[in-house]
Amino acid sequence: MKKLLYISLTTILLVACKNEKTSNNDTAPEASKVETKKTPLQESMARGKSVYSKNCAQCHLATGNGIPNSYPPLRKSDWFTKKREESIHAVKYGLSGEIIVNGKTYDNVMTPMGLSDQEVADVLNYAMNMWGNKQEKMVSSEEVSQVEK
Repeated sequence: MKKLLYISLTTILLVACKNEKTSNNDTAPEASKVETKKTPLQESMARGKSVYSKNCAQCHLATGNGIPNSYPPLRKSDWFTKKREESIHAVKYGLSGEIIVNGKTYDNVMTPMGLSDQEVADVLNYAMNMWGNKQEKMVSSEEVSQVEK
């Protein structure tokens, strides 16, 4: 009988201690609930990734490698670094005719996607900072709006 009483008391104490720890933790912030603030570029790139998946990946692929002899690679693309305004123009209005990317000639048509200036900026910020690309200056919707047809 004493053994049963001892086991019962021990169990009650353990449960009470566990409940107290749980209730104390409910008021303390958990590390997983703490969000780090994203930079404007990171926010733009996150939106741009979605735009890219819906509009660009079919031709340039999810990896940014493009399709040889048809659609140029965006991965490590000299087009982005050497032709910023042309890059904006191509995404905003489409592109046709010969272009040279990473020393190779491409002659195909990229139709206009009908994207807003913000979507153009976001998708370019994504592509211009992925797959070995890095831009010093973020593309803004204001910069996109200045590019005329």
